[in-house]
Amino acid sequence: MLKLVPRALLDELAARAAASPRARAHHNIHATPADPVQRFLVVAQGDSYFRPHRHASRSELALLVRGGVDVLLFDERGRVLARYAVGVDTDSLAYETAQGVWHTVVPWSAGCAFLEIKEGPYDPATAVQFAEWAPAEGDSAVPGFRSWLRNAQPGDLPPRD
Repeated sequence: MLKLVPRALLDELAARAAASPRARAHHNIHATPADPVQRFLVVAQGDSYFRPHRHASRSELALLVRGGVDVLLFDERGRVLARYAVGVDTDSLAYETAQGVWHTVVPWSAGCAFLEIKEGPYDPATAVQFAEWAPAEGDSAVPGFRSWLRNAQPGDLPPRD
């Protein structure tokens, strides 16, 4: 069997992302959460908020297929350790974060798309640990925090309430 991923899927996901409160949409390529390798496309609008997080027991690989993102790495307190540009017109087309590394992505513009690959099976109870120093999705502090992420540089600490 062969699965093809049509380019038109990116436009469909971009339209869904534009209509989504989370400003992003995804499409699973793997069949079930039990699959040993999780593969999916994510398309995000420029204002999508990926709450800083880490994966305690797995690494993740993301390959940019449209647009670009800034990948930020943090220490335990939320201090920015590094900032990397990944995607079109950069030297990097993909990134891999090791297990246990606090990170987030900041999309540059609408329609940014990446293929993400992680070890499965997917277990929502252990898949991700969100940073306590970053507001939860839907929190009134998210717009200000997202603005901080757009400009944060190595050494910067997150704003405190």
